[in-house]
Amino acid sequence: MSPTWEGSTASSDADIISEIRKGRFGLPKKVAKVRDKWKLKSWVTVTASPSFGNAPIARVPLTDVEKPAGRVIETTLYDILKQDPQHYAFKLFFQIDRVEGETAYTVFKGHEYSREFLRSLIRRGSSMSDFIKDYATKDGYVVRVYCTALSQGKMNTSKKRDLRLIMDKVIGEKAAGMNYEGFVQELVLQKVASDVYNEAKKITHLRHVGVRKSKLIAKPEPRKVEQLAPLAA
Repeated sequence: MSPTWEGSTASSDADIISEIRKGRFGLPKKVAKVRDKWKLKSWVTVTASPSFGNAPIARVPLTDVEKPAGRVIETTLYDILKQDPQHYAFKLFFQIDRVEGETAYTVFKGHEYSREFLRSLIRRGSSMSDFIKDYATKDGYVVRVYCTALSQGKMNTSKKRDLRLIMDKVIGEKAAGMNYEGFVQELVLQKVASDVYNEAKKITHLRHVGVRKSKLIAKPEPRKVEQLAPLAA
């Protein structure tokens, strides 16, 4: 006589086997093995761009080392230079360009003041002049530069206009005479802002001049290598 289970209507061995296959008797089902995704990832060291000495800035996991391009890593200027604590106020962004072995190389994507630092600069009784423009470097990169100046007192419209003209002149000359890596280094380290200040202080009393933000807008197109036809024998 065939064994029976509570709730079963099977009357033969064939029916019982059929019900077992359908899972009607609560027999344990096969559980698919869960793949540990973290074990499939490889860790790489992300370095800053050449303008900041290729300093290591992060360790990140990658599932496919062939497809990391475009990923943006955020850090601070202090994490790279390890010098002035005020550099925590400068946020830097690097975009992964390629991976070689266990190292991910990047392109400088831009920087900006932290919100807290920018807010601390604004005071009552002073005027702010903001200037934004795209500049092309000597090697064909296009960078959007945000330059800010704050005066000790109020500035009239005429002085603000003259101040923007000075910003445009100084930044434009710097960009045209430098390659991308050198230009962004001077933007972030505020050397460009220092040059603007030295020119602008001749027309008004300034409390702060800084490049509060920069952004890479376009890269130069890769040069196409023309294939020459073989010479006839």
